[in-house]
Amino acid sequence: MKFGFASALLFKEQLFKGVAMQMQFFLNAKQVKVDAEEGVPLLWLLRDDLKSTGTKYGCGMGLCGACTVHIDGKAARACMTPASAVSGKRVTTIEGLSANNNHPVQRAWQQLDVPQCGYCQSGQIMGAASLLRSKPNPTDAEIAETMNGHLCRCATYGRIEKAVKLAVKLNRGQS
Repeated sequence: MKFGFASALLFKEQLFKGVAMQMQFFLNAKQVKVDAEEGVPLLWLLRDDLKSTGTKYGCGMGLCGACTVHIDGKAARACMTPASAVSGKRVTTIEGLSANNNHPVQRAWQQLDVPQCGYCQSGQIMGAASLLRSKPNPTDAEIAETMNGHLCRCATYGRIEKAVKLAVKLNRGQS
């Protein structure tokens, strides 16, 4: 049986028919109140109900990193996080990382022209931003460990690594 994007959507529709629960949390610094189906992944709540489409569906199994968001400042896979788990918490998506796309990681991505197709880039950026938040001066091994959890079909890994290293410098005020 093939399991592609269309079948994932159909599966989602069939799986998450259930009891809706009301919850509230902060999305990109704004308080939101939503009714969420019990057990629905945060990814579907963000994309379908809250129209925050910068967070991408990649594999649906937490393996590719395309759906990476920050929950209370830490990177998390939105496809594997139940929406109910963010009740009362702060969720940041790529749309809320910075007001003007001026986060050091976003600036580095732009300066080095990292994206090719761009599909994985929001997850890549969110992963790198979380790394820099927890470790402002990461080692090469720490960068590799963090970014190895993010897949890029276009194989721009060399540019991604250079951009993370540039973001470290930009974060320190160097250019």
